[in-house]
Amino acid sequence: MISGTVYRSTGSWYKVVAGKKTFNCRLQGKLRLKGFKSTSPVVVGDRVVIKPEDSSDNKEGIIIKVKSRDNYIVRKSVNLSKQTQIIASNIDHAFLLVTIDNPPTTYSFIDRFLVTTEAYKINSTLIFNKIDAYNQQTKSKLKEMIEVYENVGYNCIKISALTSQNINKLNDLISNNVCLFSGHSGVGKSTLINALSPNLNLRTSSTSKYHQQGQHTTTFAEMFNLNNGAKLIDTPGIKGLGLVDMKKNEISKYFPEFNKVQGKCRFNNCLHVNEPNCEVKNAVRLKLISSYRYKSYLQLLKDDKIYRNS
Repeated sequence: MISGTVYRSTGSWYKVVAGKKTFNCRLQGKLRLKGFKSTSPVVVGDRVVIKPEDSSDNKEGIIIKVKSRDNYIVRKSVNLSKQTQIIASNIDHAFLLVTIDNPPTTYSFIDRFLVTTEAYKINSTLIFNKIDAYNQQTKSKLKEMIEVYENVGYNCIKISALTSQNINKLNDLISNNVCLFSGHSGVGKSTLINALSPNLNLRTSSTSKYHQQGQHTTTFAEMFNLNNGAKLIDTPGIKGLGLVDMKKNEISKYFPEFNKVQGKCRFNNCLHVNEPNCEVKNAVRLKLISSYRYKSYLQLLKDDKIYRNS
């Protein structure tokens, strides 16, 4: 038996790296049928135990155990018979790539991502990419969005993968960490990774100007080793993020700015919606809490798909 880490997942085959050896692995039958309420019982970043198969090159194996996960990021699954689709696990630092347009990234999408990273205490950074392509109007929107998140305490970096602006700063930030790069299709994940490590030469594609949506160039999540000790997980573009293991009265805990005032609400179980003497709503009125963030919170409360992990 050998312990290793999953570097690539195609859904049926898994690339597992164990020391200096690489194995192409399948799932043990009973592990695959164990009743996972997930489309992805094994994901990139998982620490696994494999049994090498007897073959001429000894490069194939069977995954017989998935070790306990420290954390994970989940997307909304399009498979109605399953509840979750885990993107990656055991992450040290999660980066969300944000673009103001071409394609646009909404506050709601960003906040779903941040709620998940807050829940699992994953360090998170917002990367505002493609800043070389912005006009005055989009620069104004960019400034406003960055102010919203910096005021909460989130790290924001303005990046241009094409001109290499702040690439060195990002390189320092990811050094010696397992890092997830996520975002909509077309935000420039693969282009940015190529700027960080040109030898990877990942395939890239342009964004559709008509639909304002990116074209998928990353089909499966995959982890890459960089020269600075970083392990970087590139993920397929995602349209929506899910929340896992979360009750509605817990969601406000993962909005750091809410925590500063919600202890003063009249009711201990205040959901900050219709309750009287709510300090969160009062802070929104006083513009101490962003109205964009508050709207995101209300949308999360209405979401009937607060996913539960099995």
